[in-house]
Amino acid sequence: MRASTQNRIGDAFSYLFMIVAFVFFAWPLVWLLSLALRTRKEIYLGVSRLIPHDPTLDNFMAILSSPKFALYLWNALKLSTMSGIVCLIVALPAAYAFSRLPMKGKGPWLMGILAFQMISPLVIMIPLYRYMASLNLLDNQPAATLVYTALVVPMVTWILKGFMDGIPKSLDEAALIDGATHFGVFFRVILPLSKPGIASAFIIAVITGWSQFLVPFLLFTKESLTPIAVGIFQYAGTQNDSSMQVLAAACLVSVAPAIIAFLLLQRLILSAMTAGAVKG
Repeated sequence: MRASTQNRIGDAFSYLFMIVAFVFFAWPLVWLLSLALRTRKEIYLGVSRLIPHDPTLDNFMAILSSPKFALYLWNALKLSTMSGIVCLIVALPAAYAFSRLPMKGKGPWLMGILAFQMISPLVIMIPLYRYMASLNLLDNQPAATLVYTALVVPMVTWILKGFMDGIPKSLDEAALIDGATHFGVFFRVILPLSKPGIASAFIIAVITGWSQFLVPFLLFTKESLTPIAVGIFQYAGTQNDSSMQVLAAACLVSVAPAIIAFLLLQRLILSAMTAGAVKG
């Protein structure tokens, strides 16, 4: 009885903590939605009221019908998708090597990759800008894609390695006995069985690229190449308080794809991130 009571108390505290965390992170989005549904007149009356008197969708229509914001969204989608594809091309062979092939110093290499992931992008921004400028690669979307890729490859490599660790090695051995090479095992055995992990890693890479701000802010000076995160920042700097409701709608439009993708695919993402964590 005592053990069950302790478990119930522990579960209650866990749920309480999750509720508090959810409210903490969701509250700014609730306020953004409140502002986005207001008219310009109600913005002038103050923002202390949570529920607008006369809710309107005109602000969202203005954003979605604006060619400028459509271009921002397209640039963000293009950069994040391209970086996700390149990231998989780089991370899949690396994850297979770390998971399956004998390698000297595998542990230190993995720790080095993880340490690189922990470095804040702020540390490398100034050297990165000077380096890209010296190579005349500013305002170059393929070059920015490579920077996006470099920032997310360590995390994706770890995710894919964990997923591949969960695939029985007996399948590799059977394929090798049948005459397959390591490349054959990789393409014919590991990749087909890793499809859920690959999909999850791709989604995580795309969401990470979608939310990038510092890299495009430094590397792009032309508005025609600007993704949505930087576009909203530039838009906010050129507007007055009467456009606050439009800015709030733009912020919601920019974060909505990432939130929706995570909510719809959270089981797939979490299963890939925890794959290989428990063996036996």
